[in-house]
Amino acid sequence: MRLNEIRDNAAAKQSRKRVGRGIGSGTGKTAGKGHKGQKARAGVAIKGFEGGQMPLHRRLPKHGFNNIFRKEYTIVGLDVIQKAIDSGKIDPKKTINAKILKLSGVITKVRDGIKILGNGSIKSKIDIEVVAFTASAKEAIEKVDGKVSILVRNNKENSESVSASS
Repeated sequence: MRLNEIRDNAAAKQSRKRVGRGIGSGTGKTAGKGHKGQKARAGVAIKGFEGGQMPLHRRLPKHGFNNIFRKEYTIVGLDVIQKAIDSGKIDPKKTINAKILKLSGVITKVRDGIKILGNGSIKSKIDIEVVAFTASAKEAIEKVDGKVSILVRNNKENSESVSASS
């Protein structure tokens, strides 16, 4: 066998269909699209159309409600914060806030604020400022003589936050 004798297997590569190239080709004139009508045109999308019958998505009742004012918090567990402190990403002597958590790589997005959950345990004494806490998280932080500050957000996204110590 020589390099110039190498070939693909039979029917391994199919040549593209050249439509609209004369009636002798079998796909001339209408190019396989049939005769006129909506489906012969470009950009047709009739998803959900049931021939004049009321479509299923309109026959079924509406369900649920999307609250446009709902707050979407970024959730962080105490165990994640402790792991970041142990690995040296976060300094426990400084106040921990959203900016520090993002810079250390603990979170990627701040969204409407950060909520601390009481998952795991915390060994280091920390001073933390976030938007929300669970009762177990607050209790665990105060148990190791840590300080908990809840930030009160104004209506504007980029406005400065006022902290209320608890």
